[in-house]
Amino acid sequence: MTRRLVDVAVLTGRNFIHIGREPLRLSDVTIQPILFTLLFVYVFGAGISVPGGSYADFAIAGLLALNLTTSAIGTAVGLSADLGSGVIDRLRTLPIWRPSVLVGRSLTDLLTAALCTAFVAGTGVLVGWRPDASAASVIAGFAVFLLFSYGLSWVCACLGLVSKDPESAQGLGLVILFPLAFVSNALVPTTHMPAVLRTIANWNPVSAVTAAARDLFGNPNPSAAIHAWPMQHPVTASVLWSVVLLVLFAPLASRLYRRRTTD
Repeated sequence: MTRRLVDVAVLTGRNFIHIGREPLRLSDVTIQPILFTLLFVYVFGAGISVPGGSYADFAIAGLLALNLTTSAIGTAVGLSADLGSGVIDRLRTLPIWRPSVLVGRSLTDLLTAALCTAFVAGTGVLVGWRPDASAASVIAGFAVFLLFSYGLSWVCACLGLVSKDPESAQGLGLVILFPLAFVSNALVPTTHMPAVLRTIANWNPVSAVTAAARDLFGNPNPSAAIHAWPMQHPVTASVLWSVVLLVLFAPLASRLYRRRTTD
């Protein structure tokens, strides 16, 4: 077990060394969150009225969900790049725990997700966002996001393993993750969406995570009035979605990795 932990720590450190050599790799969890927060709060905020509070209070949880979901594409791109560059082949010649490549990648992405969360929250405070709950509840809200982000990283690991190159991984990730992020309650209430789209949005895991965070932050949550089970029990629903993603996609990623790296 100790040897496996060492292998994971070494490969996680390797990923951060690469980031240190090319800091722009972090632009999707540093620059993008700031831009998205400023643009959506000041552009959407001018035209959307949210019952019970300001648009900034409503939007920050959604912007956390949006940024964490879209930045998860980096998992697919990074893993696909390692497979294409021959790095994985060199690692296979070493006496390391084989899944450590995937676990190290997922931990790296969890830490960058925490960085993204800090940038969104910090920018949110600057534009007027204020949580109205206890410190423990606010921390739980951030934890819900990070758990979901970790589950989503394993989904993206599978995308990277089935893609032939980083460009394909990025394209496939965008096709899947952008609709997931935007067809939700992240940026606007779902009440006025067409019936079919509204149903999809109310059962979207991104909507559950966003609604859970709004409840835990004590921010306006119009979705609480919607009679759909995930919107009535958002914390439970978001945890269940995260666990389902981990249970389904972590073993699948391991299987795909073995198949992709077997001679």
